Formats: sequence, C-alpha cells, structure tokens
Amino acid sequence: MKVIRVFFVSVVFVFGLAISYMAFALNDSKAQEVSFEEQKKIEKIIHDYLLREDTRAELAKAGLISNFSISWNKGLRLNSEDGNFKLKFGGRIMNDWGWFNEDNDVREHIGDQVDGTEFRRARFYTAGTIYGNIGFKAQYEFAGGDVDFKDLYINIQRLPYVGKFQAGHFKEPFGLEESDSSKYMQFMERGLNNVFAPGRNTGFMLANHFMGKRLTAAAGMFRNSDDFGDDNGGDRADEGGYSFSGRVTGLPYYENGGKKLIHTGFSYSHQNAHGDEVRYRAKPEMHMADRFVDTGSFAAKHSNIYNPELAAVYGSFSFQTEYTFANVGSDLDDAGDSPEFSGWYAYGSYFLTGEHRKYKKKSGKFGRIKPHRNFDLGNGIGAIELTARYSELDLNDETIQGGRLADTTLGVNWYLNPNTRIMFNYVHADADIEETDDANADLFAMRFQIDF
Repeated sequence: MKVIRVFFVSVVFVFGLAISYMAFALNDSKAQEVSFEEQKKIEKIIHDYLLREDTRAELAKAGLISNFSISWNKGLRLNSEDGNFKLKFGGRIMNDWGWFNEDNDVREHIGDQVDGTEFRRARFYTAGTIYGNIGFKAQYEFAGGDVDFKDLYINIQRLPYVGKFQAGHFKEPFGLEESDSSKYMQFMERGLNNVFAPGRNTGFMLANHFMGKRLTAAAGMFRNSDDFGDDNGGDRADEGGYSFSGRVTGLPYYENGGKKLIHTGFSYSHQNAHGDEVRYRAKPEMHMADRFVDTGSFAAKHSNIYNPELAAVYGSFSFQTEYTFANVGSDLDDAGDSPEFSGWYAYGSYFLTGEHRKYKKKSGKFGRIKPHRNFDLGNGIGAIELTARYSELDLNDETIQGGRLADTTLGVNWYLNPNTRIMFNYVHADADIEETDDANADLFAMRFQIDF
C-alpha cells in the first residue's frame, strides 16, 4: 500500500504539471484556456498535499526525498521528517580578561591579585531526541587544559504524571541563578550565595510542569561525583552517602508572552558530607581572583540548604533576588553545635534598546536574549543591557570564622546578535577576614562570548 501511495502521489504531481502546461500550450475551439488564477489553485493543491507530514514521510521512506532536514536555529539542527528524531550540535566560548586593584590588607592576608586572561568556558555538546520520547545530552568542557564532563545524561519524556525521568551527570535542581545557563546570566559570575549550591552530580531526577506551565517541580537523588561523573565519596562510598535536592517554582503573574511576569520559587537540598568533611569558600564575583573567604575543612556528616527565590520582569526592566541558608550537622556524635552560614543577592537590569528577558515556562528559568536588530554597521547596534547587583556571604559562626564578603557589581552587556555577547563587569569587594574587617579590592573584567 505504501508503494502504491507513493506511486499515486508521483502520478498526481506529474499529472498536475502536465495540466498546467497544456492549459497554456493548447488553445483550440473545443477547450477554454485555463486562467493564471486557476493554474495557481491547482499548483497549491498539489503543493499542500506534498507538504503533508504523512505524505513526506512516505516519500522519505521511498527515498524520493531526504529523511532529514538541516537548519539553523541559534545552532545547527538536524530533524527527521516525522519529528521523532532530533539532533543538535552546539558549544560556547568565553574568553575573560581581568584587572585588579587591591589594598594592603588583601595583599597581606589573601595575596597579590594578578591581572590576566583565561578561557572561562570552552564547551562542545550534542543533544537530541530519538524515537520521539528518549532524550540525551553529552557536553564536554575543554577549558583549563583538560577535558571534563558537564552534562552527560539520558531521559525518558512525556511520562504520565511524573513528566520526565532523567539519569546521569547534570545539575541538581536548586536555585534560579544556578539553574540558568552561563550563556544567559546577567553577570559574568553568579552571586556569592552560589557557594552553597550543590552543582552537578550523578543521580536520578523527576521533573514536570503543571497548570499550563505556571507551576514546575523537580526532585532528585544524587551521589557526590568528580568531574567525570564518578563517585568520590571516599571512605563513605559503601555507606550510602546519597543526597537529595528539590525545587518548585510558580508563575503567579504572566502577561504579553513574558514581557510582564512575577516568578517565585523555593529549593531544598540535603547533602551528605563525603569524607566526613564540609568546606565553603568563595571568590569575589570574578573567577580569576583568589578566594577571599574560607571556612576550611571541618568535621560534618550532612548539611541542609534552603533557598527561596523571586524574580520580576516589567518590560525592559527586571529584578531578581535569592537568599541561601545552610545548616551543617558538624558533630558526628550529634552532641555538638551545628554551624549556620548564609548568603544572598539582589540585582536589577534594564535594556536601553527595548528588549526584555526571556522566560522558559517549562523549567522556571530564564533564556536567550534576541536583539530587536542585530549588530550591523549602519543598520543596527544589537541590544544593550545595564546591570547592578549587591551580594553578601557570611561564613562566620561561633566556632568557625570563615569570613564575610560583600560585593557591589556594575555591568554592561552588549548582545551583538542572539549568539554573540560582550560583557563588562566592575566589582568592588569588601571583606571581613582574620584581623581586618576592611579589606578592599576593585576588579574590572571583560568577556567575549559566542555560543551556538
């Protein structure tokens, strides 16, 4: 039957072309000339029939047309005619430059901060869907002189009630800024509170969205793993050492395709301490700087981390804030104190060129900026965004004095097109460390970024 159908389609196509040709070529007394409008109607009927998904699928199976189409949609895409097989290739390059000016207290207690450049990220990935409901992603990091795993997972999609099941190495569901891709962040580095985020580990996760994508939920169980996704639980490897993370988000207000919205969310993570130790340390919001605050390693068996989040978009203006609180069970005999640490940030951004931040309702996070007019000399300047952020981190407790750090960051983001961006960040860092409570540093950074 399929062969007959393909043959029929081919005959109809040839016959239609023949009719169109004969209508113009023949002009005798027994036949009336076909008008241009009638010819167009016939061509449209044939064209529409050939564009039907089932028709193209049959033609592809018969080898009359290609089974896959290649396109560019902010990256290279390869899709089958029936939509069951989708493949995309991509990557990102981020070249950072940094300049420092620190006072004597920083030089004495932390060290001289040296100007320089680095490739902050250099990644390549392939991802896709096979047989309509099985997804995968393999992303590798080349920055730093070696190759590490970033995302390496498979998932089963469109499951009843639970939505998606995912297994492999990927980010634990936690926090808004941590969930957002580095390709789309408003600043070169995430806020100081991100030191508590569990990041990527190897495990299992369920994720789904509800109420017309106004509510999302994700939860998973993980093992602490190294840069190749392997367990590095040390002596506790055979004793469990599992961690749990979960995140829920809500969208109580959403208008005009996301030009106006209010986002809320909450994350919780229970992290088992591998090696019976916990350590929190952080740099100012610039990767090439040294770490200014550090608890050092101390005995612990677990930590409970809480993270409420809030974001709002009103046209070209956006606001975002998160607060992270960590309670650490430090005494293995359950008889001692439990240190408590915290951090938070708040920031605003504004597009001078009229764009707005794009929101992904399925996952409760933000995505790619598309300028109204791409950069082209004489025709467009791209999109220009101004940003400002204040963040704090407190790693002091009665028994542990890791220090306090406060950052004020000002930035400019220039989006030349949806895939290319130049970033400028100025960071003023104020640290309370050791014998001084007024160690200061001024940091200026630039990033040249392309992703696809």
